[in-house]
Amino acid sequence: MEKFPLKGSREIAAEGNSYITAYQSVLKKSNGHTGVIGDITGTQDHPLATSSLTKESNGLTATTTLRVDDDDDEMIDITPHSSPGDAGHGSNFNYKRHTSADSDIEGERELHYSRNHHHVPTHSAFGDTSDSGMAFYGASDPHDEIPGIGQYDDFHTIDWQRDIARDRMRHRYIVKKRQDSLWDLLKGAHDAWSGWLCVLFVGIAAGFVAGMIDIGASWMSDLKHGICPQAFWFNREQCCWPTKQSVFEEGNCSTWKTWPEIMGMARNGTSAYIISYFWFILWALMFAALSASLVRMFAPYACGSGIPEIKTILSGFIIRGYLGKWTLLIKSVGLMLSVSAGLTLGKEGPMVHIASCIGNIFSHMFPKYGRNEAKKREILSAAAAAGVSVAFGAPIGGVLFSLEEVSYYFPLKTLWRSFFCALIAAFVLRSLTPFGNEHSVLFFVEYNKPWIFFELIPFVFLGIMGGVIGTIFIKANLWWCRYRKFSKLGQYPVAEVLVVTLVTGILCFPNPFTRMNMNELIYLLFSQCSPGDNTNPLCDYKRMNITNGATSSIEVTEPGPGVYHAIILLLLAFVFKLALAVFTFGMKVPAGLFIPSLLLGSIMGRIVGIGVERFAYSYPNIWLFTGECVNGKNLITPGLYAMVGAAATLGGVTRMTVSLVVIMFELTGGVGYIVPLMAAAMASKWVGDALGRQGIYDAHIALNGYPFLDSKEEFAHTTLAADVMQPKRNETLNVITQDSMTVDDIETLLKETEHNGYPVVVSKENQYLVGFVLRRDLNLAIENAKRLIEGITGASIVLFTSAAPIQNLGPPPLKLKKYWIWHP
Repeated sequence: MEKFPLKGSREIAAEGNSYITAYQSVLKKSNGHTGVIGDITGTQDHPLATSSLTKESNGLTATTTLRVDDDDDEMIDITPHSSPGDAGHGSNFNYKRHTSADSDIEGERELHYSRNHHHVPTHSAFGDTSDSGMAFYGASDPHDEIPGIGQYDDFHTIDWQRDIARDRMRHRYIVKKRQDSLWDLLKGAHDAWSGWLCVLFVGIAAGFVAGMIDIGASWMSDLKHGICPQAFWFNREQCCWPTKQSVFEEGNCSTWKTWPEIMGMARNGTSAYIISYFWFILWALMFAALSASLVRMFAPYACGSGIPEIKTILSGFIIRGYLGKWTLLIKSVGLMLSVSAGLTLGKEGPMVHIASCIGNIFSHMFPKYGRNEAKKREILSAAAAAGVSVAFGAPIGGVLFSLEEVSYYFPLKTLWRSFFCALIAAFVLRSLTPFGNEHSVLFFVEYNKPWIFFELIPFVFLGIMGGVIGTIFIKANLWWCRYRKFSKLGQYPVAEVLVVTLVTGILCFPNPFTRMNMNELIYLLFSQCSPGDNTNPLCDYKRMNITNGATSSIEVTEPGPGVYHAIILLLLAFVFKLALAVFTFGMKVPAGLFIPSLLLGSIMGRIVGIGVERFAYSYPNIWLFTGECVNGKNLITPGLYAMVGAAATLGGVTRMTVSLVVIMFELTGGVGYIVPLMAAAMASKWVGDALGRQGIYDAHIALNGYPFLDSKEEFAHTTLAADVMQPKRNETLNVITQDSMTVDDIETLLKETEHNGYPVVVSKENQYLVGFVLRRDLNLAIENAKRLIEGITGASIVLFTSAAPIQNLGPPPLKLKKYWIWHP
């Protein structure tokens, strides 16, 4: 399922009050096309500003059908059709919606798109602002509002100022009522600590779900190789714990049975190899087919990593169903299946999406967050931090990742709650011990050799190579995703998954490094060799003493033939994994990018580390090692180079810096190697930005056309909105007067036009702008008034002013003062 294409060039946001033509033009549909705007007066630099003005492409006609079931799970079919004959006549986007009720937890959709469909998301109302001359919805009592007033439709942008002002008014109301009774005092106390309680629940649930995913994925991954007959629920490591078997040892674990042994054959031999090859591919195809089918049938939003969409949602965009309960369930199950299939993907990125789904679901338990989209994003930011925390066992890195990479609005209290949520999630995950060791991190290593100043040169080189590799991957992946999106290949997502899985299995099984789980390979590359370690081909070293001067000698290690053979296999693994990652990321299965990036970098780093180690062995007495080779121990640790290379490549792909360094030393426990990690991360960032400005997530946001306004970008706008958003020639401005139009007049205006909102002016003759009202709120207010207020007819005057109406003999007026948005 391709993402909803929301294309549009960002234009100018004008400060202060502009001409009435600016508002009318923005909300005007050009020949039936909806133009949209959020907060015209906001500036991009303000943390509460919505996205800027947007222009639309011409020559498109699209029809959208939305089917919403009676429960809270919606199935939407969006089928745009390009009309060549409409070139130059704008774009018409019609919603046909059948719904019984608005859902609290968004449902799922099936989305179908065409190549040339461009739609700009409508921004929602901005109201409920501060006290300076602005009107509020239900300012007297927050529980007094008409259902639906102030809410947002799908693919709309929230108004940060309005929602935060609504929360401020709600808080003032609670504080005022706190003195009335003990019950109101308890409600005020509950409101004060509800945020901490919500993130507590999110952390507990995220840790539990992540533990189950880790355990399930580990068991199913080992199922491709064999089974533990005595306890089939054990994975290979648990089954072989009594024998302490290494991943490269064969035949020492009598409790673990391979598939040839289950079929009564010997463990080794040509026939056993063929049978193992067959079962490896068969299990992979079964897992991949089931994962892709579940995503296609039940939760189309469960595909991919989810981080680009989470960034867009946290910036204020509404994508209903993306954080729903069905997405949570299918993404969790599908993630276990896709990882177990052996595809070149990781589960760490989707953990952020899963944790955000949990945060969205729990936020509905607390109306303070469930009914306010801006406040809800505080919980989602904390949930994103918990997602990284449980993915890597890195709670501090998770908080920094949420702050640096995904969050758009991140106040100080959100930082504290994110830290608490990540802490709870990591504690729960540690209790489940899915990593199979006494540590709470994924790749715990313990290096006992310090790095020397000379090594900064290869560390920076690894950073440069990480930036180059990251840029190559981003450009290749974007090219393939565009081809998939605009070709017939996008119509067969399950078949694509099966083909890639088949190719992956065929290429990966013959190589022992690619045959094993990617997490196991990364841990193997990070590990340092101990004396007498003959099971790991990377540790085939010859140890000898070299005389240093007249009295002392140095013990050095010379790489043996096993190391050189392993390097050849690692080079093949690097090429295969890089190519497979390009085709895998973006398929319709849950797929992350952290682990493949770490794997590519660790392979590169380990090879470079072996090269530097060989250089130190060949020239131990040169000036670079002066004073360093006197302790009688080997200097170079190739595993450290693997760790630095992994950080460099992940930084080149995602363009992270601070959070990346913290995640890496939390991930490995290598706190003493922060400086090498920082040097590689900065070099990777600089090289990546020089070759391409966007990281992989920002690139996919642009590819899918999401209306994301990056707060880190700088825009030097000098043009006013009124200068670029003008009405067409000979076209009247559709406005609403503040005290002279009847209900019939407004209903006629709503039927004849398709604007999303209307300026409120003093009169037709004196078009001084006094406010703005949304189409959706007008419909709801008029419908509610006809149903509940006696005497309201089509001849009733609609008042948008607080002044007393002129007495007349007609029907009573309809007062809509509190339902408009603001007045200057």
